[in-house]
Amino acid sequence: MPRVRELEVFRLNLPYGRRSESLLVKLTDHGGMVGWGETISPAAKTWAGLEESLAARLIGVDWEHPDSVDSRDSAVDMACWDLWTRMRGVPLAEAIGGTRTSLVATIRLSPDPSVESLVARVNQQVCAGYGHVTLDIRPGFDVEPVRAVRQAYPALTLAVDCDGTYTSPEQLVALDSYGLEVIERPFAVDDVYLHATLQDQVAAAVAVEVRSTAQLDEYLTLRAARVLLLRPTAFPALSEVRRAHDRAVAAGWDIQCTGGQGAGLARAATVAVASLPGCTLPCDVTQPPRNNQFVTPIVGANAGVIAVPFTQPGLGHTIDETRLRRLAKDTFRA
Repeated sequence: MPRVRELEVFRLNLPYGRRSESLLVKLTDHGGMVGWGETISPAAKTWAGLEESLAARLIGVDWEHPDSVDSRDSAVDMACWDLWTRMRGVPLAEAIGGTRTSLVATIRLSPDPSVESLVARVNQQVCAGYGHVTLDIRPGFDVEPVRAVRQAYPALTLAVDCDGTYTSPEQLVALDSYGLEVIERPFAVDDVYLHATLQDQVAAAVAVEVRSTAQLDEYLTLRAARVLLLRPTAFPALSEVRRAHDRAVAAGWDIQCTGGQGAGLARAATVAVASLPGCTLPCDVTQPPRNNQFVTPIVGANAGVIAVPFTQPGLGHTIDETRLRRLAKDTFRA
């Protein structure tokens, strides 16, 4: 039975992207076993909340399973799971019901000023072994780049990510003629009806990223999409992630796990979740640059394939504490 004797929390500014902050939690039990967790871009109140209440909720408290911990945050929940599975000598992927030892990966490509340059970047990734490419598109940068990539690679499995930047289905219907597998996050996530309208008009599967099972239930009721983009750190607990997975599978949806940000621990959790049987679409842990991670081994794809660490307990990765302590913006210990 775990009993935490010490906890440390680190706030880290990451040198890339819009989501530039990561919060890492380290739990140490009385036997010296350690568990780690990570939250990406936590709300400002998260840091203050953890500092005020985390010690009272965890230090010296006996618990038998991570689900019984009053974690309230994905980093704390992940650290509890990592500690619990390491104590039992089992991989996190196995503990949550994962079965796959390797995953197909997608590569995500940002918009490019030149269509020719984008096609060249696609060629580079195809030559590197990727058979699935996701293009980030926006209004004004959509039909032309998709058409150019499709003409250059007629057999390539292609998806687009809209990042919620569109406001009507009519803006996206023209893309359906280019054989897209998935149209990700076309509209603001709270506009379920727009998603449902688009799904009725296109052959491609519409994908939605939700942050709760209640939000997912709205989409399932209206049949407003066919793919769940499952980002583990968007949910407060891995048990909630598993429930979302199960509901999507029961509805006949496909699932793509996504989570390429952070110092590496959140990516590792994404890989563990992606090993679940319902996660049928390529996993996305391709951003940011691999050398900005703080974990060993690095979480990423090799020739379009991601290894699931089924031979190591817990998350299956170790953290570079020396580097983390040197670069942490804030830290506290209890």
